[in-house]
Amino acid sequence: MSVKLIIMQSNLTLKGGAERVILKIAKHYNAKIYTAEYEQQNTFNEFKDIDIEVIGSKFLLNLLPYGRINQAINYGSAFYNFKLKEDYDVINAHMAPSHWIRNKNINVLWYCHTPLRDVYDLYKYRLSLKKYYQKPLYSLGRNVIKHIDKNIVNKIEFIFANSRNTEMRIKKFYNRNDAEVLNGGIDYKLYENNGDKKYFLYPSRISQNKRQDYAIRAFEIFKRKLRLNDKNKYKLIICGALSKDKSFRNYYNEIKHQIKKIENAELLLNIDEKKLHNLYSNATAVLYPPLNEDYGLVPLEAMASGKPIIAVNEGGPKETIVNNKTGFLINNENEMAERMKYVAEHPAIAKEIGKNGMQRIKKYYSWDIFFEKFDKKINEMKKNGK
Repeated sequence: MSVKLIIMQSNLTLKGGAERVILKIAKHYNAKIYTAEYEQQNTFNEFKDIDIEVIGSKFLLNLLPYGRINQAINYGSAFYNFKLKEDYDVINAHMAPSHWIRNKNINVLWYCHTPLRDVYDLYKYRLSLKKYYQKPLYSLGRNVIKHIDKNIVNKIEFIFANSRNTEMRIKKFYNRNDAEVLNGGIDYKLYENNGDKKYFLYPSRISQNKRQDYAIRAFEIFKRKLRLNDKNKYKLIICGALSKDKSFRNYYNEIKHQIKKIENAELLLNIDEKKLHNLYSNATAVLYPPLNEDYGLVPLEAMASGKPIIAVNEGGPKETIVNNKTGFLINNENEMAERMKYVAEHPAIAKEIGKNGMQRIKKYYSWDIFFEKFDKKINEMKKNGK
């Protein structure tokens, strides 16, 4: 059954897990993408072959400094006020608030990567980062957005959650119990294991809630635990995309300062896919310490590369990693350091864990599995009509 699918995404300005999923769906359906912000040079190169249209007024962008408030107003108003003129069967919304497209349009499938975390589970954390005079306005804005968001989500025809963690948030924040879990897939054939060049890798968008500082502290502890003659054998490589948002830039400067004080640590920005795959393929192990991550593709990419993944015991990693078999789930920086030391000192066991991870990826996380379920729901929605 041929389907005219339209994709909505808040922005396309970085290389991340959500962008990978969107790109795959867009290619699969030859779908057009509507977004409120697009920077072709900073996201995946393949988007240049997709029909992409930028929506929304840029008037406020010129009045306010670029940042989360600017984005919230721009993105929210763009999707809330947009009425599709072209014919379509199903609208597939992705990162919030692109699902606000449901305000003036129907037959929406929201593939929820996460609810608006700044409004819900990360609200107190984000508030703590604000100056005292910013907090009242931030709280007021949060309450307005929360009210609009809940009203719109109640109207959405169907929701896929990218993980059980996200599904639980949907139940908690929206009181919707009908969302179904559909994990994002991975092109596992693109990844390979080329040995161990004695470094630990943490690839992720540079952000406070990705906690690059956690990985840095764990690496410092790891080095103190090693024997004297092994201390300079291992490196830490942190890599990821960096937004032009001031808060992320400030955090980047903080971790850059931390890394400068550590021997054998490196920070790389906006690397291409070939370089990333090469870094995975030669790592000793991959680190992953984000704050209650919704899902997370990094553990999947690590396992597809045949590498042990050492991740925090919270959020999405608890669903994708089999502890002590395909990787390790840890509860603090000291435990992360202990596991780093363990894989460094037991290469045969690390290799076996990597093989287990590769098998798990092939069995559960292929795009064929993803589209079997996604296609079925899209066709059901088309059949039900608008």
